[in-house]
Amino acid sequence: MKIDKILNEIDEMGEAHASSSAETPLRDDAFEKTDLEKIELIKQDVNHIMKTLGLDLTDDSLKGTPQRVAKMFVNEIFSGLDPKRKPKASTFANKYKYGEMLVEKNITVYSTCEHHLLPIVGKAHVAYISNGSVVGLSKMNRIVDYYAKRPQVQERLTMQIVQELQRVLKTDDVACVIDAKHLCVNSRGIRDIESSTVTSEFGGAFSKKEVKREFLDYIKLDTTF
Repeated sequence: MKIDKILNEIDEMGEAHASSSAETPLRDDAFEKTDLEKIELIKQDVNHIMKTLGLDLTDDSLKGTPQRVAKMFVNEIFSGLDPKRKPKASTFANKYKYGEMLVEKNITVYSTCEHHLLPIVGKAHVAYISNGSVVGLSKMNRIVDYYAKRPQVQERLTMQIVQELQRVLKTDDVACVIDAKHLCVNSRGIRDIESSTVTSEFGGAFSKKEVKREFLDYIKLDTTF
């Protein structure tokens, strides 16, 4: 059964993640410039890249590209670098005493590979077991989106989502599985359009094999994405 194979692979992987830290590598001066200053500098850099490639930036179709790319980098696809944009995740008392896991599955992930600056597209599946607090469902999606909107490796993204929810909910019992396609694999290099990458992070009770199995049964990993 495919889910048994996935469980075995997860057990073999253990905590041996490719990234040595869950922190996104940022310089100390990362936020000294304003967004407008960053957009202007990136615009100049994109302009230089396009000219180096031999493109005619006086053409109507191309002349606005440096500005569009710069605004996209700062305001959209890398907006998760700015801590001011971090979503506020208010929690509420678990008054109904719900004691089973809560699973939010098939959360859309749009991120960017930090090695080639190409898209990562997939689904995140997140779960937690309340120890007295619950969080609004949309906040789980917003947390995934916030950490996805930065240059990423999938392992780090998975860890950041779990660690943020652990902090918000004040419990270790949080898990995340991400299944995603990397265009640096699908559209260049080996050009394997069928492959996808699965990463997982299991905290607290989710490290128990039977709890992992229940979570994976809920998300039906072998049929998603």
